[in-house]
Amino acid sequence: MTIHPTARIHPSAVIEDGATIGAGASVGPFSLIGPDVTLGENVVVKSHAVVTGWTEIGDETVIFPFATVGEVPQDLKYKGEKTRLIVGKRCRIREAATLNLGTEGGGGITRVGDDVLIMTGAHVGHDARIGDRVILVNHVAIAGHCVLGDDVIVGGLSGVHQWVRIGRGAIIGAVTMVTNDVIPYGLVQAPRGELDGLNLVGLKRRGVERADITALRAAYQMLAQGEGTFLDRARRLQEETDSIHVREMTEFILAASDRSFLTPK
Repeated sequence: MTIHPTARIHPSAVIEDGATIGAGASVGPFSLIGPDVTLGENVVVKSHAVVTGWTEIGDETVIFPFATVGEVPQDLKYKGEKTRLIVGKRCRIREAATLNLGTEGGGGITRVGDDVLIMTGAHVGHDARIGDRVILVNHVAIAGHCVLGDDVIVGGLSGVHQWVRIGRGAIIGAVTMVTNDVIPYGLVQAPRGELDGLNLVGLKRRGVERADITALRAAYQMLAQGEGTFLDRARRLQEETDSIHVREMTEFILAASDRSFLTPK
């Protein structure tokens, strides 16, 4: 066990032998820190939280009461193999959220990026990869093996099917079931997840240039109405575009997919 002298540990907290607690970290009343856990500098674990498994928590992340971080996967194929959870810096893991370790068959690591907000009751399944600045609103469920790009927002009470990829900057409306891949900057809504345009509000908030937004809108129309299959349109668009944002979209579409795509209405 390594506890930095500046760390603050409540007398009722349980720190198991082998844990590493960084400088300025704080562990609140009745919380449990497992033997293979590393808490970075200035991490705050509030009361009644559990951080266990082979788990690394990045600097300045805050874990709120009753969150369970680093427990074993909800996967019947998991047989106790040594797998990991890595959480980035400055994340906020709110009350009753759950984040699971990876599995051997899925690569062995569940990974959460920097500046991520995981709201009350949300779940991050085994082997998921969550980018930077992602927001998972209350009671979102991210299934195993999902990949969420940077700046994705998933609305409350939504579920994302296992193996689904959601591209950078996409937004998922509340109470939505996402069963297929979502293109970068896409807008998905309706109970059975329909691609309903681009996340124009998000693009403008991030300061994307008007010319790039215009190019993305034109690309979306071509994907929706051009000749050939969806993949044919993406290939043709990739050859014709000089926009880095459109190229990001086409590269996402042409990459390997386990779930196919939500296509424009």
